[in-house]
Parts: sequence; structure tokens; C-alpha cells
Amino acid sequence: MKPRIKLALGSYDRHGPLLEGGIDHPIFDFEFLEVDPRQGRHERFLQQFEFDACELSFSSYVVAVDQGIPVNAVPVFPRRLFSQSQMYKNLNSGIAGPKDLAGKRIGLSSYQNTLGVRAKRDLAHFYGVPWKSVIWVTAAEDAVRVELPQDIKVERAKDMAAIEREFVRGTVHALFVSRLPRPFIEGDSNVGRLFADANGEEERYLRDEGYFPIMHVLAFKRELSERYPELPAALFQLFERARRKALQRWNDPNWSMLLWGRREFERQQELYNFDPWQNGLEPNRKNIERFALYSHEQGLSRRQWTAEELFVPIGDVTA
Repeated sequence: MKPRIKLALGSYDRHGPLLEGGIDHPIFDFEFLEVDPRQGRHERFLQQFEFDACELSFSSYVVAVDQGIPVNAVPVFPRRLFSQSQMYKNLNSGIAGPKDLAGKRIGLSSYQNTLGVRAKRDLAHFYGVPWKSVIWVTAAEDAVRVELPQDIKVERAKDMAAIEREFVRGTVHALFVSRLPRPFIEGDSNVGRLFADANGEEERYLRDEGYFPIMHVLAFKRELSERYPELPAALFQLFERARRKALQRWNDPNWSMLLWGRREFERQQELYNFDPWQNGLEPNRKNIERFALYSHEQGLSRRQWTAEELFVPIGDVTA
């Protein structure tokens, strides 16, 4: 009987072949569980080890490694986002551009949240905003508890709904979140994106930095790789096979509900000469090392971890 591995992950086009049961493995029996982060996926893995493996916040993973929690990860990156289109502002708060965010109150899902970590550093690096001047208003406790430096200003709200109410009123001036905030979805006239041309800002980021920022990693309980040395390579192979199968579906111009989805896919390919979703350590080294630096700078990890320390070797594997 094959060892059974319970794996929690989100629902994206690249995970469709996994959740549909179209990908299997000769050594392991994988049970795929669709679990949204808002259902506590990260906390249930890191605090209770409810799953054997998990699509996990990159930030929480770095903190877990830093604190000695027995987890490993393979260089598979299921979720990526630019920060610029995830930044929202109250339109009545006098915020014309990023520099006006200095000294303001900005909502986050949590301080440790990967999008928040990326956004803080992007503000400083690209737009010259002193991020330590900001008061960060968080909706939840971090997945892994961290004692933050005293010069970082963090307030805790009751929940995200409370932050969104303040955001509409203008007492929270901006909101950085990885999913569309409810007031924005509902078309509230008080809120909008920070950047009028968020796409242009993100395309500039892609040209300048050369990567699509990593949000999530594929983590698993350390004891499993000690018991089953073949597991890291198996996980990598599995997700690569699913990603390639999902990519082939774009050959049908009517596969997506987007009217011009295929043409947008082609336009994206014209913007860069690399695969922005490529897994593996070397193609993502700069991406990984930059984030490890951000984590350390923001008081989340005690030192800057290397890419080799964060991800287990998978050898010369093919999907």
C-alpha cells in the first residue's frame, strides 16, 4: 500500500488537474484538500500539523524555519502576486501617490502576511516611503508569534470587517490585502486602488526586478522527508505536471471565461523572455533571497536565511 499524504492547497487554474484527480504518483497516494487561507490553512498546518503538506505563506514559512518549527519546503511556488494592484486607498484621505502614505494608518490581514511584507519593502525601495512611519492595523494574529522591534507600530483590530469599515470612513487610510476588499467589490465610492495604472506599475516592476513575486511555498512536515526520502522530488514532480497540464488548456482560445483571455496570455508572453511561474531553486534565487532579506529587515526573522537553507534539495528530477 502506498503511503498516504494529506495535502491542503488553494483552488487555482494550475491546481485544477490535481483537484480534479487527473494527476497521480507511482510511490505516494496524495489526498488533495481544497482549503482556503481564510479557513485557517496556514495556522492549521503550522500550529496543529493537521495536514502532512500544505500550500503555505512564504512569510510564515520563513518565520517557522527561523523559530525551529519542524517543517521543510520544496521550491514550488503555487501563488504569486505583485503588490501594486493589491494596494487600495480611501479616496478622501488626501493620498495622491505612495509618498502620501507616510505616517498614515494602513490595514493588513496580519503583519506577517506575505503580501504585507512585500508591500512594505516595495514602498520603501520603489517609492521612497519610510515604512516604519506607518501605523499598521492588522486583522488577525500572525500564524507564528513573533516579538517585533519596538520601533514598529502595529495596532490590532477586531477583524477584517472592522478594518474595512474604518477604511470606508477614512480612519484607516489605505489597505494592502491579497484578495479584493469587500468595499471595492461592492463599488463603494470612497475607495479605489492606490495606483491609477496598477498594470503599468507592475509591468515596470517585472522589467526592473526580473521576477513575479512569490507569495506561497509548498511545505511539509520534516519527519516525512526523513521517513520517505523520495517525497520532496515527488511533490515537485506532481506540481510541475499539474502546472504544465493547466498551461496546455490555454491553447483553446475559449478555455477561459475572459473574452480575450488567450490574447492577454499572448501579450504577457511578449513582456518577458522567461517563465514567471517557473519552479525550482535557481530560477527563483533572487526572488527568494530578496524576500528573506525583507523578513529580516522587518523584524520577522532573527537573521537572513539563504535559499539553500529554506528549501530542501530535490535532485535532478523531471516532471
